[in-house]
Amino acid sequence: MNALGWTNLPEYLAVTLAGVLAGTISRALLLRIDYRQYPGYPHGYLAHMSLGFISSALGAVAVPAILKPDYTAVTFLALAAQQFREIRSMERRTLESLESTELVKRGLDYIEGIARTFEARNYLVMGTAFVTSLAAQFGGTFAAVVTALVALIISRYFMSGEVIGNICDVVPAKISFKGPTLMVDEIGIMNVGLASMRAKIMEDGLAVKIIPRDGNARATIHDIGQRNAIAFTAAVILGTKKDVDIPEFTPMARKNPDTGEVGLYILPVEKDLEQLIAAVKLTPVLESARSKPLTAGSVVKKARKKAS
Repeated sequence: MNALGWTNLPEYLAVTLAGVLAGTISRALLLRIDYRQYPGYPHGYLAHMSLGFISSALGAVAVPAILKPDYTAVTFLALAAQQFREIRSMERRTLESLESTELVKRGLDYIEGIARTFEARNYLVMGTAFVTSLAAQFGGTFAAVVTALVALIISRYFMSGEVIGNICDVVPAKISFKGPTLMVDEIGIMNVGLASMRAKIMEDGLAVKIIPRDGNARATIHDIGQRNAIAFTAAVILGTKKDVDIPEFTPMARKNPDTGEVGLYILPVEKDLEQLIAAVKLTPVLESARSKPLTAGSVVKKARKKAS
């Protein structure tokens, strides 16, 4: 009789299996294809599920290794961490190679964010497997199930970061031309020389204004990588009429330097303003773009007092 109450199984095998199962399920739940269009199906799924299984096994066998005790065996976790960093580099290289074929670019900041996410998910899977195996060893089947469910909920929480809709208001905006300059409300976007192109943009184009709710949000959407991510997400969800020889149809997000508001212009396949607003709100806030200058207020005040 083992820790889970199962008979006819070698020592620690049931505990290890419980951790591997929980970790693999966690990786399956965290792996999905959505508006970010990555990973691809089916080979990307297979690769990441295989890595998830390996991560689960590493986390699960750590418990028997500690209880044995065989502390030397635990050192393989350091090797696992190195491999996960290699996964991050692999994802970065893959997405950078695909970037050259994208009509609307993700941007290097978005690519780095995706690569970090895939690395972090393997750590979450390993942690889920470890705590589930630990609960199975000392608490039995019920404790293992409860622990696995809690770990899955925590994993989903950590992978559901902020989106633009959490920090900014997104409102409809008007497209117009001031001479050859395309305008989104008062924000200049680009020059469009051909009258036929200007007429097409006026007929089929959509625009929104992204209004930051505070100084932190203003600093975040000031980042060019964040604005590229917004344009990319809008193009993926609504489609875009841009082609390799039509630069005027490129979705663009430009800033009003006086207010920090951002205007987004797109020539979508589906002309649906509500869907465009929803797409912009769904854009993830990139780690490299996230900024909180308001938290420096107290530090600045203290520095001023010391200087005076």
